[in-house]
Amino acid sequence: MENTRHMREEIEFLKAQLNLKDQRIHSLEELIQFFKSKQFSAKSEKVPASQLGLFNEAESLDSEGNDNAEDNLVPAVIVKSHTRIKKPRVSIPDALPRENKDYDLADEEKFCPHDNTPLTCIGTEDHEQLDIIPAKVNVIRHRRLKYSCPCCKQYHITATKPKQPIEKGIASAGLLAYVATQKYCDAMPLYRQTESFKRLGIHLDRTNLANWMIRCGTLIQPLINLLQEHVLERSVIHMDDDCMDAGR
Repeated sequence: MENTRHMREEIEFLKAQLNLKDQRIHSLEELIQFFKSKQFSAKSEKVPASQLGLFNEAESLDSEGNDNAEDNLVPAVIVKSHTRIKKPRVSIPDALPRENKDYDLADEEKFCPHDNTPLTCIGTEDHEQLDIIPAKVNVIRHRRLKYSCPCCKQYHITATKPKQPIEKGIASAGLLAYVATQKYCDAMPLYRQTESFKRLGIHLDRTNLANWMIRCGTLIQPLINLLQEHVLERSVIHMDDDCMDAGR
């Protein structure tokens, strides 16, 4: 019986020690997590000292009634002076077409209020705004006129039309150029372009757009070959201008 009692006491003691160690480990893990967050978190997420009192508004208002007002003074923060760089104003190119919108006075306002003399227009006060027209979708209908001989009724002829990038396809050269520019110049994937076309009321399948781009690659292959031949004719290729100048 005595041995059993000692064993139970030892077990309870060991359990207490394990609980203490578990608590200690938990505290140390939280401390490590805190230091990791402080060391590796973004510096911009730090809360400025001037904003720490935003959540103690009630306590701050209560402390204003104390007689020791000097104890409640917030120390001044000295900000290092800096020079702002004035950004240039955005200019509108002169080559863009202009649309004038004239605003005139009402007929009863075109008289001098002092002597009732009719006013004379001496100029305008202009203000220009940059505007953009969203994508506009048109349908090109190719109409090939057909003729026949009214006498013998045996001769028929149909006018020819220029060759199209994709014969019997619904994509015009302008549409193909638009899709290619959006994808390869503006980095807009084809699935996003399909969503953009849906907003215009046009439902184009992503597979169709991909096939169009493959066909366009085949169409411009002769141009790619000419560019490659032009590059290979050079004495030096794939070299920076600085290296060429050094070689001279």
